[in-house]
Amino acid sequence: MAPTSTAAAQLETIPQLLERNVARYGTKAAYREKEFGIWQSWTWSQAAQEIDALAFGLLKLGVNEGDHIAIIGRNRPYMYWAMVAAQKCGAVPVPLYQDAVAEEIAYVLDHCGARFVIAQDQEQVDKVFEVQDKLNNLEHMIYLDPRGMRKYDHSKLTRYQKLQEQGLAAKAELGAELDARMDHQNADTTCVMLYTSGTTGRPKGVVLSNRNVVETSKNSSEFDDLKPGDEILAYLPMAWVGDFIFSIGQAYWTGFCVNCPESPDTMHSDLREIGPTYYFAPPRVFETQLTNVMIRMEDAGRFKQWLFHHFMAHAKKVGPDLLDGKSVSFGDKLKYKLGDLLVFGPLKNTLGFSRVRVGYTAGEAIGPEIFDFYRSLGINLKQLYGQTEACVFITQQPDGEVRSDTVGVASPGVELKIAENGEVFYRSPGVFVEYFKNAESTADTKDKEGWVATGDAGFIEDGSGHLRIIDRAKDVGKMADGALFAPKYVENKLKFFPNVLEAVVFGNGRDRCAAFINIDLTAVGNWAERNNIAYSSYQELAGHPQVLATIQAHVEEVNASVAQDPMLAGCQIHRFLVLHKQLDADDGELTRTLKVRRRIIEEKYADLINALYDGSEHVSTETEVTYEDGRKGAIKATLELRDAKVFSPVKMAAE
Repeated sequence: MAPTSTAAAQLETIPQLLERNVARYGTKAAYREKEFGIWQSWTWSQAAQEIDALAFGLLKLGVNEGDHIAIIGRNRPYMYWAMVAAQKCGAVPVPLYQDAVAEEIAYVLDHCGARFVIAQDQEQVDKVFEVQDKLNNLEHMIYLDPRGMRKYDHSKLTRYQKLQEQGLAAKAELGAELDARMDHQNADTTCVMLYTSGTTGRPKGVVLSNRNVVETSKNSSEFDDLKPGDEILAYLPMAWVGDFIFSIGQAYWTGFCVNCPESPDTMHSDLREIGPTYYFAPPRVFETQLTNVMIRMEDAGRFKQWLFHHFMAHAKKVGPDLLDGKSVSFGDKLKYKLGDLLVFGPLKNTLGFSRVRVGYTAGEAIGPEIFDFYRSLGINLKQLYGQTEACVFITQQPDGEVRSDTVGVASPGVELKIAENGEVFYRSPGVFVEYFKNAESTADTKDKEGWVATGDAGFIEDGSGHLRIIDRAKDVGKMADGALFAPKYVENKLKFFPNVLEAVVFGNGRDRCAAFINIDLTAVGNWAERNNIAYSSYQELAGHPQVLATIQAHVEEVNASVAQDPMLAGCQIHRFLVLHKQLDADDGELTRTLKVRRRIIEEKYADLINALYDGSEHVSTETEVTYEDGRKGAIKATLELRDAKVFSPVKMAAE
């Protein structure tokens, strides 16, 4: 049951929502975590006790109101509790990406002036120790997993559970202080600070208030009728705004259960066991899952392959209509039910999507073919459009109005407008307070009336009110002949193919487009094994003649599709190469949320781009890489550059 308006007026902070949930859902599961192969569960009452114990421990340690407490680790109930405990103390939680290298961590810790760090394990503690000479404000670290920590100097280190024990022992003397600090908090108190992915430069600290988080969580939860009985799987980075809103904001507003997988390696099996009813994944996850499905089908027998392709063709024809409640003939319904029994149902169960009632994807555009594939299975997958600065939600797709070519209508409480240059602006209760220590960027992004510049180009459809995003405003350009250049549109079409993991298209200001392509090692490696093709590295497989021929066929198929759109037909790829290494966040080529850092790639691989445009058939290059242990190295390669067939635009052909 949703809170009444009177009750809701008293629910201004996350700690207040926690108190409400203890009173209303005290014995209901709030968190689950799989450890040593067994699911463990905590009720709202038990979670509140864990949070209070840690909050008292933090007070005992000397945490002041307004302090920044960095939190580094994977999705675990203890790490979520740490964020809420910090909030109860009047401090500001600052979650960091667990796979960030030491230098990235150093920048954030120094920028926010963190006095305390709560780290998951030895790996994260070591990364902080590596850069501690650059951190003038850091005083103490708390660690959760004690493995490997026994011989460390504990003068500035405390185990998480020990701090909780110290907190409980001091509960009597600190109870009044904790209550007083919670009384100081209101809707305008800072709830969390999250750092942007840094696509174009240094990450910025986005300050979000309780009003931002609670109002957005309330509006978005009511939009999709989220309930206390819903289940989510918390597996995305805790430093990402989406995970914070789903696993803290919406979870605390609705009272649903947050499930944490045992490890990234077991995520998919844990997903099947939990069977979430509310699910979010960026396009890369859905692309990878589809790739794995297609790989399994290639290994299946002929009859299974025929069965799959036969019923999937029917699902693509009627599945989305059935999902949207549109009229479908009795014969088509019957055939779809048979397909669900034989193909769709088992496939959804394998993917862990059997119970998904509301599914979302966002972060970047998803290929329409990939999007339609999941909806044809009967999975209510929708798109949303959002940003860290908006507490995620700017637009959402209402049930019955789900399309692959739009990102939906304005979320409740959100206003939209399009500037003369096509850039999308929004205003909402979720609009961030400021960029920490960066008044200039704050003023550039948010005007005095609260309108925020998204940096994306798009338009609002007449009649439907749906927003269509063309591309990043800074990436949309013009070809030399004045034709529109929108690289993401083409890149998403390429990534529909299981063999393609990533694509980067160039062409702004040039007479034609060219592309870098990363192959998907899992998909292409599976193909190589089935065809008895030996290879010793990604580089060797990426340069194999048959692989290049396959990628060329994909590029030309995409070109034929792009030619169907007169406005974007100039974005067809004339030349391409398959990169000798995978684009990597550790090498600065991707953000930690796996978005392409286009400008850095253009600078780093300028020699390869020049070769694509000067007609070279081969190019030799040397590239610096970062290994998992942080060491630097270099790899050399000679790459083959290929021409691709391009097609006349439909408009021209009609003439």
